[in-house]
Amino acid sequence: MVFRKPPDGGWGWVIVVVSFFTQFLCYGSPLAVGVLYLEWLDAFGEGKGKTAWVGSLANGIGLLASPVCSICVSSFGARPVAIFSGFMVAGGLMMSSFAPNIYFLYVSYGIVVGLGCGLLYTATVTITCQYFDKHRGLALGLISTGSSVGLFIYAALQRELIELYGLDGCLLIVGALSLNILACGSLMRPLESSNSPPPEKTCVDKVPDQYFVYHEKEKTVEENISILEKGYIDEKCVNNVPDCKQDSILNKSVLSSININEKDTYKKKVVEQTNLCKQLAKRKWQLYLTYWKETMVLFKNKVFSALFVAILLFDIGGFPPSLLMEDVARSANISEDDYYMPLISIIGIMTTVGKLILGILADFKWVNTLYLYVTTLLMTGVALFAIPFAKSYLTLAMLSGILGFLTGNWSIFPYVTTKTVGIEKLTHAYGILMFFAGLGNSLGPPIVGWFYDWTQEYDTAFYFSGFCVLLGGFLLLLAALPCWNACTNQSSKLPPNTYSYKVASNA
Repeated sequence: MVFRKPPDGGWGWVIVVVSFFTQFLCYGSPLAVGVLYLEWLDAFGEGKGKTAWVGSLANGIGLLASPVCSICVSSFGARPVAIFSGFMVAGGLMMSSFAPNIYFLYVSYGIVVGLGCGLLYTATVTITCQYFDKHRGLALGLISTGSSVGLFIYAALQRELIELYGLDGCLLIVGALSLNILACGSLMRPLESSNSPPPEKTCVDKVPDQYFVYHEKEKTVEENISILEKGYIDEKCVNNVPDCKQDSILNKSVLSSININEKDTYKKKVVEQTNLCKQLAKRKWQLYLTYWKETMVLFKNKVFSALFVAILLFDIGGFPPSLLMEDVARSANISEDDYYMPLISIIGIMTTVGKLILGILADFKWVNTLYLYVTTLLMTGVALFAIPFAKSYLTLAMLSGILGFLTGNWSIFPYVTTKTVGIEKLTHAYGILMFFAGLGNSLGPPIVGWFYDWTQEYDTAFYFSGFCVLLGGFLLLLAALPCWNACTNQSSKLPPNTYSYKVASNA
C-alpha cells in the first residue's frame, strides 16, 4: 500500500476530531476506574490489592500488548481495527455489569476493555501520523488530550450514574456511550494513492503463484485426457462391446503411467516447497537475532538503562493515586459533603494542563528535556510522600492537582527517548520502554492495595510509592550527569539490515 503525501489539513482535521473523541470514549472509564473501584470493594468484599488488579490491567494491558496492536493496525488498517475495538470496549463494559465475582472482571474489564483501548490508541496515532507531517506534533498533542478530558468528565459522570442507576446500570450506560466509537472509526478514511501502480512482488511472494499456475496447467491436461478418454470409450462401447473392454484395460494402463509421472512431479513440488519454508524460517530467525542484537546495543547506553528503570519505578509508584485517591479520601474519613469535585477529575484536568505546558517547555532550545523529566520525577516522589499527611479534602485536592500536572510528563517522554538513543533508534527503544511502563501500570495499584491489606492504612503504601519514584529519578539523574557523557556517546552503531517494531504508546 502506497500513501500520498500527508495533506496537513483538509480531512486530516476530521481525523483529529474523531481520534480525540475515540480516546475520550475509550479511556474515560478505565482512567476514572477509581470511582468504580470503591463500588467493587463493597460489592465483592475482596481485598484492596486483589480488587485493584481490575483497573491496573485495564490501563496496563494496552501497553504490554503494544507490539500486537501495531501489527494489527499495520495488517488491517486503522478503520477496521477502530470499529472492531469499539465493539471490544463497549462489549467489555457491558459484560462487566453482569460480573458475578472479581475474577470475571479481570477478563471483561481488565483484558477485553484494556486490549480494546490499546488497539484504539494505536489506530488513532497511526492514522493521524499518516495525515500530518508539518503539524504532526500539534495533531498528536490534540488527540492525546482526549484521554485526559475523558478522565475529568467520566469521574463525575460515573459517580452520578452510580447514584441514579447503580453500578450495573452505570456500566451498561457507559458501554452504550462507547458504541459511538464505531461512528468515529467509520470516519477514519485511509490515506491511499489510487493512481499509484501496485508494488512488485518479491521472489518469496512469486513462488507460490508459480506453483498455482503449474497446478492449473496440470489440471487442464488431466481434464482434457479424461474428456477424450470418455468420448473414445463411449464411442467404442456403442459399436463393439469387446473392444470397449480392451480399450478400458488399455486406458487404465495409460492412466497408471500418468499417475506415476504425477507422483514424481508432486515429490519435486514438495521438495521445492520444503526448501522455500526453510529459507523463510532462516530469514525470520536472522531478523529475530538482529532485533535482539539491537536491544543489547541499546542497553549498553547507561542513560537508556537508567531510563528503563525510571519509567518502570515511576509507573509502579506514580500511577496508583489516579486509581486509589478516592479510597484514600474515604479512608481519611472525609465527608462527601466536603467534595466540590471528584479528586480523580482534578487529576484528569491537571494532567491535560501538564501535557500542554511541559510540551511547550520542551520546545525551547535552552531547556534540557532530560533534566526536565528528572525534575518531574523527583517532584512526584515528594508529592507522594506528602499524601499520608493530608487529612482534609483541600490538601488532597492540592496534591491531586500537583500529581496530575506532573503526570503530564508523558508528553515529553518521546523527546527524552529521542535525546537518549537518537531518532534512528526511537521506534525500537520506545517500544521497549512502553512495555515496561505497562508492566509498572499493571503492578503499581495491586502493590499499594496489598500494603493496605497488610497494614490497614495507606501511609506505608505511599511511602513505598514515593521511594520508588525518587529512586528512579535519582538513578536517571546520576546517569545523565555530564561525567557520563563520554560513555553514553560511545554507543556502537546498529547492525546492518535494521529491523525494528513500530510500537504505540499510551498517553
